[in-house]
Amino acid sequence: MAKALSKSQITAEIADKAGLTKKVAGEILDLLAAMAYKNAKNTFTLPGIGKLVLVNRKARVGRNPATGATINIPAKKVVKFRVAKACKDAVLGSK
Repeated sequence: MAKALSKSQITAEIADKAGLTKKVAGEILDLLAAMAYKNAKNTFTLPGIGKLVLVNRKARVGRNPATGATINIPAKKVVKFRVAKACKDAVLGSK
């Protein structure tokens, strides 16, 4: 399995394809991340890739695997990423 691309590799690829400098491409990536963090509460969509959504998890009872003791897990908010169908088809191939 290939290694994941680093931020500098992604920045260099964007700069090369779009005809920008690496500095500008890096600033665009940083701006995109900042926008995603700020707007994740209302759902942030990256067209063709997926979207960030805020999900409320209910309180539940869990079990300690080492001792078998039951514990109460409190309700909490979590951020999830839902992959778009177009991305799934491009990566996995359509059925």
